Amino acid sequence: MSTKQIIFKLGDEEYGMDISLVTTIEKYAGVVPMPNAPMHIIGILSLRGDVIPVYSLRKKFGMPEVTASDKTQLLITRCKDILVGYKVDSVSEIIELEDNEVQPVPTIVRCAETRYALGVTNKKSRMVVLLDLENILNEQEAEAVKDFAEQNEKKSAT
Repeated sequence: MSTKQIIFKLGDEEYGMDISLVTTIEKYAGVVPMPNAPMHIIGILSLRGDVIPVYSLRKKFGMPEVTASDKTQLLITRCKDILVGYKVDSVSEIIELEDNEVQPVPTIVRCAETRYALGVTNKKSRMVVLLDLENILNEQEAEAVKDFAEQNEKKSAT
């Protein structure tokens, strides 16, 4: 069995996300910063009538935030019944992976804080960490993001 993965960069590191879980890829524009938002939320975006929280994978992975560039993009997904935009430094390509090309995450780095790592692949001599979209947000984050999104939808409707 094979999957198609969107490969994106955060700094020098490459990550993959199953393309079937990505609703759309958008330029990073129109994001409104939100003070007092949940920890990894950097703002909101109004897109085709939806108010979407924008989540920083850099913050999630303990990387410093960087200023957005013309390559910065948003991967818009639906996760746990919530539309979420994930800010990434750039999207590089879409690759197809066979099951035998994906290795499990080494046991020594597996823990609650890294449960978002589905596996790793060494495609084209590049190490790519494949993300499990369902586990990027832990239960508390998912609930905080859902509450945040609902509050902002109510505000934009009035």
